[in-house]
Amino acid sequence: MKICVTAKGSDLDASVDPHFGRCNNFLVVDSETMEFQSIGNDQGSASGGAGVQAAQQVIGKGINVLITGSVGPNAFSLLESENIEMKMVSGGSVQEAIEAYRSGSLESINTPNSAGKSGK
Repeated sequence: MKICVTAKGSDLDASVDPHFGRCNNFLVVDSETMEFQSIGNDQGSASGGAGVQAAQQVIGKGINVLITGSVGPNAFSLLESENIEMKMVSGGSVQEAIEAYRSGSLESINTPNSAGKSGK
């Protein structure tokens, strides 16, 4: 299973970034081997539409689960349409977030939990 965690850094010890569309990096982690790929978020400084573009970027990596703090309405709809499970985390490291997911202690994101921006 591929798990994507929004991160402030580029390794498993990095702090989780709570903002999906504007995070620094996405860490795509194989939940069985813990091998990971760090992907820079090219959309982080976009004036609008960052969430949708970020969603397209991680969907292209074949993820099954997204762990983050907040997801805006447009990104949420796109991720949901791809059947990506979304889980909320409020802090800690990427490694800790994955361990929390494995233990079943992360809350599901069932509706958008960030206002997002329209880009207008």
